Amino acid sequence: MSSRDRDVPRQPGRDPSKDPWRAAPVIVAQIPEAGLHRELEADEAARTALAVLAEVREVLSAHASFDVVQQRDGKVHVEGRVRARIGQTCVVTLDPIESDIDEPIDQMFAPPEQIPELADMVEDDPNSEAETADPPEPIMGGQIDLGRLAADALFLAIDPYPRKPGAVFEQPAEAASPDDHPFAALKVLSAGPVDAPRAARRKKSEEE
Repeated sequence: MSSRDRDVPRQPGRDPSKDPWRAAPVIVAQIPEAGLHRELEADEAARTALAVLAEVREVLSAHASFDVVQQRDGKVHVEGRVRARIGQTCVVTLDPIESDIDEPIDQMFAPPEQIPELADMVEDDPNSEAETADPPEPIMGGQIDLGRLAADALFLAIDPYPRKPGAVFEQPAEAASPDDHPFAALKVLSAGPVDAPRAARRKKSEEE
């Protein structure tokens, strides 16, 4: 799923040292020719911080796996997925619920100087029905932060309006108004314009 399909709570200016899912960054210059594989497991402190940022009751578990491959033109392709179990509150019943997340990751990274040109190449074509790839993320300081990538993917996958299975919204019943009674209109007519001519005829008859 493209990150442009839904809003993701990205914070471009946030301090990387305060990212909730901390992990050793991947140094691009040290990526082997065959690529590398990384597994990340969020500890209790990271899960607590992730829950606060995602505004969920709790993050019970969170695991990410990545395959990182460097390309000849300086770009780096990262593929993987994030699996997690989170605790939320049903928006209908307010009962606590738990749900599983399995979110794929497919992201390209590129040197900052290449970003403007590459971003123009992936502009959405209004006449195309094919899904357009995300623009590349910049390689900052020669490194790629897999922890931030995992956290953003987790945020993207969270349902902002979770519902307990079978829970549905019910429209509140409106109190019936006396004016809505089917005979209300007849009552108004009989008390108003219909009586006026009858009273006039009765008065004329009495005068004669």
